[in-house]
Amino acid sequence: MPVYEFEGKSPKIGEGTYIFDSADVIGEVDLGKNVYVGAGARIRGDYGKIVIGDNSAIEDNVVIHARPDQHTEIGANVTIGHGAVIHNATIKDWAVIGMGAIVSDWATVGEWAVVGEGALVKNRGEVPAGKIAVGLPAKVIADVSEDYKKQWTEFKGIYSDFAKDRYPKSLKAIK
Repeated sequence: MPVYEFEGKSPKIGEGTYIFDSADVIGEVDLGKNVYVGAGARIRGDYGKIVIGDNSAIEDNVVIHARPDQHTEIGANVTIGHGAVIHNATIKDWAVIGMGAIVSDWATVGEWAVVGEGALVKNRGEVPAGKIAVGLPAKVIADVSEDYKKQWTEFKGIYSDFAKDRYPKSLKAIK
């Protein structure tokens, strides 16, 4: 498993969590239950601490890091899309970070907030709870609807299922 101790700090991996062999989880990282960590993801708790809540999905090629002696905090039921970068930020429960988005130092993304694909939440920026933000820099353009919440509640179960059951039982290397 691609989990590494760094300077005496070891990751804590929750029950039912799945980490691809090509991903790295390093140092002071706390992954909740049923977390999915996709291929090529890098979760580096070498400088600071990283906490990721239950049932969250860290998709392929995501990078998560923190500044020295600080932390990156990602809530429960969060989806971080392919190739996103999260650095020293706070992402609240049920948020969605789109593919290729960047959430920078000391930024906050609220509960049920959405950061669109390729968007940049700047240093100390904020996306309030229940809002959709897009662009460079990210600007709020709409509210998250109840239909959207219903859809994403169903979608988020897919990655938890991948972590708990499907990948551990079905993924087989072909030589």
